[in-house]
Amino acid sequence: MTTLWCEYAWLPDGVASEVLIKIEGDRFDSVLPGQPREGHVLTGLTVPGMANGHSHAFHRALRGRTHHERGTFWTWRERMYSLAARLDPDAYYRLARGVYAEMVLAGYTSVGEFHYLHHAPGGTPYANPNAMGAALERAAADAGIRLTLLDTCYLAGGIGVAPDEVQQRFSDGSAQRWAERVSELRETDGFRVGAAIHSVRAVPADQISLVRKQDRPLHVHLSEQRAENEQCLAAYGLTPTGLLAEHGALGERLTAVHATHLTESDIRQLGAARARACFCPTTERDLGDGIGPARALLDAGVGLCLGSDSNAVVDAFEETRALELNERLASESRGRFSVDELMAAATDHAAIGWDEVGALAAGHGADLVNIDLESIRTVGTEPSGTVYAASGADVRDVLVAGRWVVRDRVHLAVEAPESVLAKEIDALWQHS
Repeated sequence: MTTLWCEYAWLPDGVASEVLIKIEGDRFDSVLPGQPREGHVLTGLTVPGMANGHSHAFHRALRGRTHHERGTFWTWRERMYSLAARLDPDAYYRLARGVYAEMVLAGYTSVGEFHYLHHAPGGTPYANPNAMGAALERAAADAGIRLTLLDTCYLAGGIGVAPDEVQQRFSDGSAQRWAERVSELRETDGFRVGAAIHSVRAVPADQISLVRKQDRPLHVHLSEQRAENEQCLAAYGLTPTGLLAEHGALGERLTAVHATHLTESDIRQLGAARARACFCPTTERDLGDGIGPARALLDAGVGLCLGSDSNAVVDAFEETRALELNERLASESRGRFSVDELMAAATDHAAIGWDEVGALAAGHGADLVNIDLESIRTVGTEPSGTVYAASGADVRDVLVAGRWVVRDRVHLAVEAPESVLAKEIDALWQHS
């Protein structure tokens, strides 16, 4: 039994002081506020582990390399495709290991990897058809983060357009063959499998139902760009949300990623289905996507979660407060979300299949993050206001499934993650 005493802790009903936490194996055995000091003392604020609901690990190698000229989302995508063409399972393992270590250092204890880089160049399967996914699984295990592989069906280069040379790596040819490959994946203690429809551009309408039948979390890029909506309306006479509804893909297990350019009808449909929306504020502003209707979605009954997406920024606190700050810009008013609503979005591990994780409460998975309240950023801040002040640099300790992964800001399993990332990213771009 591990015993921790927290100066402050964010419990399901808000911040409490003098909280005694007892851990048995990978679960919280008891969590009691107002207790005398006992066991290992954690000063500052202790919160549940954060959930990264949407990541493309290999995009981390684009950070700081897409600012030349003015460009658009679509020119950014071409540079991303150039990067994708350079990766093999070994290189992807090494890069992802550094990326996932960076995530844990920033306060994430689980990640949903929206994974579509499946095959060798030209679309030829590896000897192990899931070699790229296996590389991610191994990288996450080594970095000490829970991983949900959101294995992505990606069949077309656009509506009615065949995959190009790079996109052939993403495609299994049909949703049936995609499902057959995914069926070979096996879950372990720290690894779970989900499914994803890349977008209505990349999965033909008649293939959608074959993906949504999978009994697992289902994610989809939804209305990220106005052009996607226009193309979908022209081809099908429906919005992307309407098309998913027509093919039975809306439901409680669905997470709509971005959900930026929605109609009022789209919002009502997602709410009626009790779906989720995953906002990725730092990527959405990096790509100029726009500000999605987060408050309207929550009011309609849509659950909210958060992700780092392109990993242009890896900081759980930055994503969390941006949900509120973006809404302030769009609405020209403050207080769009309570801090409890923000924390609920930040810790929604259920969106990626870890229903038992995300709260400091007896019986839940033993994930927690300890935050320094005496840094230059956080000093003088009320504990409940830390979401507006802290950054990933203020994360001192991280516990995942009852095991310490970060202590005193040092990752215990990956030595010098910054050096790991520097080496791998330089290698990927050295011939560009």
